[in-house]
Amino acid sequence: MPDQRPACGPGTSAGDAAGAGADLAGVRAGALRWMRDNAAFLDSPTARAELPVTPRAKAILQLGTLCRHWSKVRPADAGLAEVTGFLDEIWPSPDFYRLMDANPRVARPFWLIYAAMAPAGRIGQLPEGVLARLTADDFLTSRARSASLRLTIRYYADIAKIAHDIESYKDLYRCAPIGRYRGEHSVADLDVCDVTQTVFYLSDYSFRAAGLTRAERDLALRILGELTDYSVQRNEWELAVKLMLAQFCLGGDPVHTASGMAAITELARAQVASGAIPGRSAAQRVPESAAWLEFFRKSYQTTMVTALMTLIVSGPG
Repeated sequence: MPDQRPACGPGTSAGDAAGAGADLAGVRAGALRWMRDNAAFLDSPTARAELPVTPRAKAILQLGTLCRHWSKVRPADAGLAEVTGFLDEIWPSPDFYRLMDANPRVARPFWLIYAAMAPAGRIGQLPEGVLARLTADDFLTSRARSASLRLTIRYYADIAKIAHDIESYKDLYRCAPIGRYRGEHSVADLDVCDVTQTVFYLSDYSFRAAGLTRAERDLALRILGELTDYSVQRNEWELAVKLMLAQFCLGGDPVHTASGMAAITELARAQVASGAIPGRSAAQRVPESAAWLEFFRKSYQTTMVTALMTLIVSGPG
């Protein structure tokens, strides 16, 4: 992607930009360290006994997403090798298979993500019968599903090289809430998770062109910028992180905007010595004195997406 970054954004100074860059590097290092140090906990006896089944399966699959992009940006990182080593061990485990099958409502989406996010040596490998389950009942078609769900299915099926019958990314974007938005209601009424996920899958987390027209891109960046402002004003750490990454995926430069700098500064202040971001927001912050399992559960998601955002936005280095 061409470098479209200005020296600094409107209302910001070169000093602000330099400070944000230093904070970004520190937050990235800490978040990646925490992911490296705690990945294996997901398959520990304590986790198996006390973590809810579906969130534990989802968390392991999210590690696959993180490692996929980590390997593109910083393949020589020692931390990447450690996390990938954990995934290499758990990916072919029958215990992991049972974990993904525990909730029938999400089993097929989980298996699709499993096929797509497999460690490098296991790409394309599926247990017997799983492919037949994925192709049954029109699961890999556009029938009777929201645009957001169709986009999700297409994204993972494409990566896994599993045939499907779902329309183009461009058509899916134009059917999604962010693609349909024309100012008919407040931007704040849009669902941030839906909006950002649409952009992530459309652009493969910035690793392919989104294929939008200039007008579509400009409108999407305006929407994302306004939502970032709202999230930063409310100290909603996880939402701000997702929105900054979505801006970057469309060629924006969130690190050098006023709200982006504020978000990075707040993340740096919130991050604890272990590298965790302790909760989804300032209002939901979990104290370091909390029991370890509670701290892990409330910190994992936000720390993981922070690690992903700071990796991709920072680029190789």
